[in-house]
Amino acid sequence: MRTTRSGERLQESARQVEALLERHRVLEQLAQRQEGPKKDLLEALSHRQNLAELAARLRGLHPADLALILEALPAEDRRLVWTQLQPNQAAQVLAEVSESVRAFVLGCSDVDALRAVVREMDRDDLAWLADSLPRGLREEVYHSLSEQDRSWIASQAIWPEGSVGHLMTGETLTVREDESVGGAAAELRAHKTLPHQADALFVVDSRNVLRGVLPLRELLLHPPETAIGEVMNADPVVLEPHEPAHEASQAFERYGLVAAPVVDDRGKLLGRVSVDAVVDFIRRHSELAALKRAGLSGEEDLFAPARESARNRWVWLSVNLVTAFVASRVIGLFEETIQGLVALATLMPIVASVGGNTGNQTVALMIRGLALDQVTRGNIPHLVRKELSVALLNGVVFGSIVGLAASLLYGSYALGGVMAMAVLLNLLVASVVAVGVPIVLHRSGRDPAQGASVLLTFTTDSMGFFIFLGLARAFLI
Repeated sequence: MRTTRSGERLQESARQVEALLERHRVLEQLAQRQEGPKKDLLEALSHRQNLAELAARLRGLHPADLALILEALPAEDRRLVWTQLQPNQAAQVLAEVSESVRAFVLGCSDVDALRAVVREMDRDDLAWLADSLPRGLREEVYHSLSEQDRSWIASQAIWPEGSVGHLMTGETLTVREDESVGGAAAELRAHKTLPHQADALFVVDSRNVLRGVLPLRELLLHPPETAIGEVMNADPVVLEPHEPAHEASQAFERYGLVAAPVVDDRGKLLGRVSVDAVVDFIRRHSELAALKRAGLSGEEDLFAPARESARNRWVWLSVNLVTAFVASRVIGLFEETIQGLVALATLMPIVASVGGNTGNQTVALMIRGLALDQVTRGNIPHLVRKELSVALLNGVVFGSIVGLAASLLYGSYALGGVMAMAVLLNLLVASVVAVGVPIVLHRSGRDPAQGASVLLTFTTDSMGFFIFLGLARAFLI
């Protein structure tokens, strides 16, 4: 048996799929150059042989790997691969791909093919993807479900994205408190299948109120006659559907959970959240946060049309343009000063750059602290004092280095002193802004990752120019 790392296996699968797609394009080009009967023959061979081989290769791939391959393909290749998937495989891929790629493949699917795919979805995936499906098809499939499944999908619709309820699944294993370990094991064996990531039975009473959790290992470690109430965990970690999903992710990481029960305000069991759903949430949240820090307004398909990609970048490009004009006007206030000492023009970017770098480091720490609930109202003054101390220390060290370099380059100790003082003051400004902006955005209900870098860059550039040129006017000109 040959073992391969998951990343290497995915790359190898992607290369094989790309090779088959390239061969398909070559055969089509050859067919188009032919005339008469040969053209029809070549086209038939291209579709029958190469597409059959492609479909066979795709059937052997995991849905998660297929989703990544789809996301890495240009539009035409992506459409071709999607049409070769079997309905049951396509249903699983839809739940794995990014939102932008999901919209693409749904848009290029005809109604009959999409109907076959949707009918292969379980109720959790239907609830998850309901808003992405065409309305008519969604209603058609909804009315074909059992009453229980319709009730579950309707109940899921009330929970917003980013909540525990949105991650919840209704697949649970329950047992009564007064049963024995042997009886619970017998009930478990009676199930045809078990839910994914199921590591425990949820102990409930006659009203479906959660009483505890019985880890599956306890079924093996205790005699069959042992009462469940004696070996269950009566104080498990419990989630509520209205809680933010990021709090659930912290609980999973803190307590090493595989799954956790979800209860309503009366303690009744509603469902459970599994670790795979939490990991998916963390990945999506991290990706969106990274995009927002870069100034993108939302998720963007790497192969989206240029017009769509341009629109996605307009918001923060516009903000950045405005802030750049403001920074240029700050420089304009000191045109005479710069004309009097041309060296100032070459040294200004250093002051702004050092301040921006320091501020970005602090912003990254603050965003992480806010995400982990480490930043509270009580410790904010301490954080401000600490970051000011760091900025003061770094300002003295690096300001001295920059000031000495400026003195040696231009033969002016006064210029070196101004440079050192400007770096120090701009680092202090950067630390205050880097602490304050994420906190203000968080308190106002906005994502602190979105816009913090743009606002920080604007402040450190403008204040860096103002401080440096202001000191130069006061002491050099």
